[in-house]
Amino acid sequence: MSQTAYSALFSQTTSQAYALVIDDHPLVAHGARHMLLQLPHFKRVLTAESGNQALTLMASEGEPLLTVVDFWLDEDDATRFIKDMLSLAPATRILMTSGDRHPAIASKARAAGAHGFVAKARSTEDFLAAVQALLSGGQWFDTPEHLHPASVETHPFRMTARELGITTRQAQVLTLVLRGKPNRAIAQALSLSEHTIKEHVTAVLQRLGAANRVELFTKLRGVELSEDHALDR
Repeated sequence: MSQTAYSALFSQTTSQAYALVIDDHPLVAHGARHMLLQLPHFKRVLTAESGNQALTLMASEGEPLLTVVDFWLDEDDATRFIKDMLSLAPATRILMTSGDRHPAIASKARAAGAHGFVAKARSTEDFLAAVQALLSGGQWFDTPEHLHPASVETHPFRMTARELGITTRQAQVLTLVLRGKPNRAIAQALSLSEHTIKEHVTAVLQRLGAANRVELFTKLRGVELSEDHALDR
């Protein structure tokens, strides 16, 4: 989003600017609405329980200044919906949220084009701080210490190499690592040297912020890698 587009949207009168909360749990949606109405930016906060309902609201109400959307929407992750929404409302600021605190979700939200991600377990103050960061033109993504995959149940979901920020070859290596394969077996499977595999594994660990394979398994619990056109080969 260009600064010009953001400034134009933010300069709407208070009566025109509104926020949109998309969550299929009405109690959560209305709680977020109540918090957003504490801010001077909004006199109106609308809610929707599905992506289709949200798009219908946007068609009649115009582009929201802020959109808060549940990561798990309509029984699937909302990343595809985010891309569709940004094509219709490129200046809206998007904050994704979820009760699922898997560390990979923040990366997937960022890759989809969201401007922030905050776990539903965070405090009201943290939620409003995230909103303020987005309204100021910045970003807010929860850091790993706020995400505890071992303590919560998580949905299985797909991530691509691009979303993880790794190359296609690194994704191939990672897939075999997550299957418990040692470097020698991975080298044989991919017709590469063990030294090359070790370099790829080290690069993946560094990119994903894992100290070792055990930590890597923890970070990617529930993640299924799918093919895409990655950063490079």
